[in-house]
Amino acid sequence: MAADGGLSGRQPKAVQSALAVLECVARLGAGVAAKEVAESLGMPPATVYRLLNLLVGEEYLVRLPDLSGFALGRKVAGLAGAIAPVRVSTAAREVLAELRREVRAGMNLILYTATTLRVADMDPDLPLQDPALVERHLHATGAGKLLLAEQPEWRDLLPPSRLARFTNKTITKSDQLDACFTEIRAQDWAAQSGELHEGSGCLVAPVRSRVGELVAGVTISSGRGFPPVEARDVARSRADQLVDLLT
Repeated sequence: MAADGGLSGRQPKAVQSALAVLECVARLGAGVAAKEVAESLGMPPATVYRLLNLLVGEEYLVRLPDLSGFALGRKVAGLAGAIAPVRVSTAAREVLAELRREVRAGMNLILYTATTLRVADMDPDLPLQDPALVERHLHATGAGKLLLAEQPEWRDLLPPSRLARFTNKTITKSDQLDACFTEIRAQDWAAQSGELHEGSGCLVAPVRSRVGELVAGVTISSGRGFPPVEARDVARSRADQLVDLLT
């Protein structure tokens, strides 16, 4: 500490490093390990671990109960509402309810930012098995693949070291994901079958703004394998209704 009680010459750099660690945890998602943060930021592991512990002590981060990694804490919610519940308008929920009556499969609404996704409205009868996994492991889900396909440099968002394998069908090789994203961009919808959970699959129809920005997606999921492609077309037919209610 400087003699006058202000910042010393080294402290601004320490503050910048702590903020970089906090932003990295927000970007990589709940459960990220100290090693992953260090690799992503190019910081010494000892420095990252010290900063993580400091942020946990100040309640900006929390250590997960199973000690598997870190997640955003309550003070972040207080600052920016980062972990506040996602709100979806009544009108948008009514459109989703109509879709669910038309299609005999799970219909779930995903909301996107440029780098993240949130499960915003789950089918009450056929909900996603684990929404947290969908939000964190983008490479193993249809919703996540749709987001990654939008990224010019998807490896900056999801380093190859974080390509976890969940089943023998999970794609964990970067070149194979590149090919997958090329196909998604060409057809403008995404899919996965048995990559996150054995025996279940989904299709994802994008909801885009009037200028083509990805703002949401409707996932059509099935616990009995791949859902019918016709369901995707029904969801896409409602995209215009949803985009006006979500933007």
